[in-house]
Amino acid sequence: MPANATAHVRIARPSRDLRAAERFWVLGLGLDILYQHAADHNAGRRHSLLMVGWPGATWHLELAHDPAAPVEPQPTPEDLLVVYLGEPVPDVLLERLEQHGGERVPAHNPYWDTWGVTVRDPDGYLLVLSTRSWAGS
Repeated sequence: MPANATAHVRIARPSRDLRAAERFWVLGLGLDILYQHAADHNAGRRHSLLMVGWPGATWHLELAHDPAAPVEPQPTPEDLLVVYLGEPVPDVLLERLEQHGGERVPAHNPYWDTWGVTVRDPDGYLLVLSTRSWAGS
């Protein structure tokens, strides 16, 4: 597959608690579990994985946890996952995210407060729900 717009993208990062991450991303945002497995040293799997996304999308989010040597997430204020909704952010979605471990926070860049809502996930990473659309060009 060539490196172009059809290539699938995986965004991978560490998680302290995959159960908390699953509640936020699946029950809160509404992503599907695309794949998951628990660490099993006997089977050669050092990491527990949770991969979430929307079926058919050209991206997915992989959250990994190594119980034997956990990596502490170190998000910065500019580590954003932006979802372009193209409409106002539904209050019910924000409430669901907060009920499932999210915390609404002011954006480091005020642009995102103008054009969306920023929510911190249980690992400290930032999800921006943008009211804008993305045309890809």
